[in-house]
Amino acid sequence: MRLTFADVSMIVLYLVTMVIIGWVLRKKARQNKESYLMGGKKLPWYMLGMSDASDMFDISGTMWMVALCFVYGMKSIWIPWLWPVFNQVFMMMFLSKWLRRSNATTGAEWLATRFGTVGKGVRGSHNVVVAFALLSCLGFLAYGFIGLGKFIEIFVPWESVSGYIPFDVSASFVPHFYGIIFTLFAMFYSILGGMHSIVLGDFIKYIIMTIACISVAIIAMIHLQDHPLNIPKGWENPFFNWSLDLDWSAIAPDANKKIESDGYGLFGIFFMMMLFKGIFASLAGPAPNYDMQKVLSTRSPKEASKMSGFVSIILLPVRYSLIIGLTVLALLYYDKMNLQGPNGTDFEKILPAAINNFLPAGILGLVLTGLLGAFMGTFSGTLNAAQAYIVNDVYLKYVNPKASTRKIISVNYIAGVAVVFAGVLIGLSVDDVNTVLNWIVAGLYGGYIAANLLKWYWWRFNANGFFWGMMGGIIPAIALAVLKHQKIITGLDLYYWPVLLVISVAGCIIGTYSAPPTEKEVLKSFYKTVRPWGFWKPVQQQVMADNPEFKPNRGFKLDMFNVVLGIIGQCCLTILPMYIVLWMRLPLLITILILGVIIVILKRTWWNKLEN
Repeated sequence: MRLTFADVSMIVLYLVTMVIIGWVLRKKARQNKESYLMGGKKLPWYMLGMSDASDMFDISGTMWMVALCFVYGMKSIWIPWLWPVFNQVFMMMFLSKWLRRSNATTGAEWLATRFGTVGKGVRGSHNVVVAFALLSCLGFLAYGFIGLGKFIEIFVPWESVSGYIPFDVSASFVPHFYGIIFTLFAMFYSILGGMHSIVLGDFIKYIIMTIACISVAIIAMIHLQDHPLNIPKGWENPFFNWSLDLDWSAIAPDANKKIESDGYGLFGIFFMMMLFKGIFASLAGPAPNYDMQKVLSTRSPKEASKMSGFVSIILLPVRYSLIIGLTVLALLYYDKMNLQGPNGTDFEKILPAAINNFLPAGILGLVLTGLLGAFMGTFSGTLNAAQAYIVNDVYLKYVNPKASTRKIISVNYIAGVAVVFAGVLIGLSVDDVNTVLNWIVAGLYGGYIAANLLKWYWWRFNANGFFWGMMGGIIPAIALAVLKHQKIITGLDLYYWPVLLVISVAGCIIGTYSAPPTEKEVLKSFYKTVRPWGFWKPVQQQVMADNPEFKPNRGFKLDMFNVVLGIIGQCCLTILPMYIVLWMRLPLLITILILGVIIVILKRTWWNKLEN
């Protein structure tokens, strides 16, 4: 362990600051349910955007992305399309304002604006989206829990602390032990202060992370001046053919094994599958997690759009400065890092190993503080979303609809503790970050897409169809996880997604036509309020019969044009810091020019057209 007093002091100061923030803001958070869960819908869009970006800047995801960058080089910028990262562009252009117009508190509450509040199908749709939200939140908590434990293990070797622990911990559970310690710490501040403390804490963390990431990028550039990179042919090229064609045999043979185990060798097919799934997932809108909660917490639909656009601008260049910086250091000094795990080279250890070996005192503490803050930000945002569903959509709906504010806050605390406990239990049964990640993005979210896409764009789709579409996606997704855990089936989860989609679509169609359409007045109210485009002609005709001056949304073509530009711009923001650190002059210049043209066009076609 090479942490100096200055490094440890930074970490301790940050942790103490978070506790103080939670304690000081507890009274403000306890004013009412909306203040606790959504900051009273009074927080400015840029603060919420910075908080949302900070929540996405997590340890586990960054460890995974550094490993990808090391193995796949510039082509690694495409792999996060698994989420897909470009869903923020769809939200920025039209979905965030549609969502915010509902004025709901959670995704489950939003369903009432689409399907009404009466009927068996409505109850079923409400219950299934709550179940999905809690499943996804627990998955993300387990995902962050595992990544944090592996991260801390590098800097605090077990032998240096085992003498102070009154019980034995097996080597395989050391990361889990560290994960539990910091999870409990993060739980205290996030439960106490609600959305107010989460946003303020995320703001502080973002400032720290920005300084840390730029520092790492500069250090990498200095080291790169005197040492050429030892990389396979094609590593510096972001474009690809059907096959990946990266051969690490003469440099790091285990990298070839990772490519094979990841299943990304046939990169063209993998990319098409990601794009196909990603477009549908993006059109379905945000999943019921911290991202949706931040959109619903904005002051207006216009600010919701601004917030979603702001996320990519402030997240990607900063995050990829750190990713490429640590990757360069790892490539330069690969033989000096101990990356061995039980099954060979563990590339997820590159991030902590590079930080531990090559960053000077002070910068080391800054980066560690920022990454611990990254865990706490993701953790607190996810926990806040889970609490919102338990309190708003379970307790207040079914248990105690007339609960006092004091009672609601108490239930929030209890729900927070219960969710953390369940997330830790799941994390104890998981081996690595990639296992959880693949199940969330390719399995669970794969089952979410069909029902949530149809709810926006097809008037005839009803609550019964939503329920059976969600069930047709979630149950096979859980079965997929069990079968893969038992090693009954193998392969990349993404390749099973079309099967999940077909089953889910069948559930949507059969469920929809086995029940009457949604009540006419509910549909008219939704269409007038949200103003979506899509297959809404019968409802549009009814609305215009009541109000001939009503103007339907004819912005489909412009929205799609802006989406295409936005995705290209997002790719430019991603690769820009990579070209800077590697000092690839011509690609850097071209990227800057493309980005400049996109900004000028979007100023006219998106920003100037945002509604008040």
